[in-house]
Amino acid sequence: MHSLTPFTTRVYAGGMWGAVLWSVVAAAVVAAVLAAGHALLNKRDPRAALGWIVTAVVFPVLGPTLYFVFGINRVFTRAKALHRNSASPTAEDASHGPAASRDFLPTEFATLARISDAVSRWPLVAGNHVDVLHNGEQAYPPMLQAIDEAQQSVYLITYIFETNETGRKFVDALTRAKDRGVDVRVIVDGVGENYSWPRVSRLLQARNVRVARFIPPRLIPPSLHVNLRTHRKLLVVDGRTAFTGGMNIGDRHLAARVVNPDRVVDVHFRCSGPVVRQLQHVFFEDWAFVTGEQELPPNSTPVPEDGTALCRTIVDGPNEDLDRLTRIIEGALSAARRSIRIMTPYFIPPRGLIGALQAAALRGVDVRIVLPGKSNLPYVDWASRNMLWELLEHGVRIYYQPPPFVHSKLLIVDDHYVEIGSANIDPRSLRLNFELIVEIYDRGFASTVVAHFDEVRGRSREVSLGQMDSRPLPIRLRDAAAWLFSPYL
Repeated sequence: MHSLTPFTTRVYAGGMWGAVLWSVVAAAVVAAVLAAGHALLNKRDPRAALGWIVTAVVFPVLGPTLYFVFGINRVFTRAKALHRNSASPTAEDASHGPAASRDFLPTEFATLARISDAVSRWPLVAGNHVDVLHNGEQAYPPMLQAIDEAQQSVYLITYIFETNETGRKFVDALTRAKDRGVDVRVIVDGVGENYSWPRVSRLLQARNVRVARFIPPRLIPPSLHVNLRTHRKLLVVDGRTAFTGGMNIGDRHLAARVVNPDRVVDVHFRCSGPVVRQLQHVFFEDWAFVTGEQELPPNSTPVPEDGTALCRTIVDGPNEDLDRLTRIIEGALSAARRSIRIMTPYFIPPRGLIGALQAAALRGVDVRIVLPGKSNLPYVDWASRNMLWELLEHGVRIYYQPPPFVHSKLLIVDDHYVEIGSANIDPRSLRLNFELIVEIYDRGFASTVVAHFDEVRGRSREVSLGQMDSRPLPIRLRDAAAWLFSPYL
C-alpha cells in the first residue's frame, strides 16, 4: 500500500484548497452578475440601479449580500398578490357618493384634478371640513377624546408610537375602548416602534388590543429592511372622524415643553365628511397587507357632508406601479399661476421636481420654501444644501426656520389648493416609504394654512445664492459627498 510523502501531501492539499478557492471565486462572480442583472432589470431609479450594480461588482461577496437583504423590493410582489386577491373598493364604495363636480374650479385646478384622477384610485369628494391642529398640545386631546367617545371602531396607523407619558395615555384610551366592545386595531411600523422601550406592540398585546407590526425586522427568516417603512399617520374613529398629518405619537410633539431637548414642532389635521371613508379604506388595505386578513370596512351608511372642502386621499409607496405622489406634486407646481409655498423638514427633490420649481419661478410664480435651519438628520441637511443653488439662481426663495426642529409638511398652490399628510420631499418619502396624503381644494382652509406659513416665514432667515456659494471648501465637499448618497437618505 502506497503512502503519501510530505511533498505529495502538500501538492494534494494545495490542489484541494485551490479548487475550493476557485469555486468560491466563481460563486462570488455569479452572485455579483445576478445581483447586478437583477438591479438593472428591476430598479426604477437609474441612480439606485447604478449604485447597486457598482456595489455588486466592486464588492463581489459583500455587495450581492447587501443587495439581497436591502435592495430587493419584496414588498412590491407581496402587495401585488394581496391586491389581486382582495376586494378592492370602487370609487363609489370609498366615497359613498358621486365624485364632486369640478365646474367651479379654476381651469388650472380642473386640469390638476384630472391628473389626480388618472393616478389615484379615489375620487374627489365634496362636503368635507378640515381643522388645523398645532403640535401635540392641540392634536392629542381631541384624538384621545375621540377614542374615548368611540362607539364602533378605532383604527390607528403610525410610524413612531412612543411608550412615554403621551404614548401611555393612548395605550390606556385604546384599552378602554376595547374593553367596552369597540373594534380597536393598531398598525405600528416595525422599525419606528423601536424608538422607545418597551415596544408599544408588547404593551398593547398584553392588554389584548389587536396590533400588527409593519414589516418588522427579523433574522429568521431574514427580513432586515430599514427601508420600506410605513410612514403614514392616521386615526379613524367610527368611520366619521379622522386625524392625519405628519405627527407621530409621543412626548416629543409637546412643543410647549421648552425644557424638552427633543421637542418637535409639527402640525396635524382633523377631517370630517365623506373623505373619512376613503381614509378608513386605507387602513383596511394596510391591515390586509400586514395580517393577510381580507375584509371590507364596516359602517356602510353614507358619511354626511360637513363643510365646503373638496378632498381626495392619495396613497403612495414602493408597491405602486408609478410614482403617483411625485406626478401629482409636479402637476400642482405646473398648474400654479401666482404662488407656491412649501414647508418640509427634509428637502432633496428629484430632478423632475427641481425642474418644475425652476420653471414656475421663471414664469413669474412666487415660489417660497421654508426648511428647518437644523433638522434631526444632519446628513440630509448637508445633501439638501448642495443643490439649493439650482433653485436660488432661478428665483426660488428659500428660508431657514429657527429651532426647535420643525417637522411640518405643507404644499400650498395659489391660495386654493393644499396637500397635507405624511410625505416629505425626499427620496425616502417619494420612493421608499408608504405615505398618505390628502389633497384639499378650499379657499377658506387654504387661507388658514397660508397665514400659518407666512407667520413662520416671517420668523425665518432667508438664504441667498451668495451665502451658498461662499461656503468654505471643506463644508462644500462634505455637502457634496452627502448629496452623492441622496437616493438612499
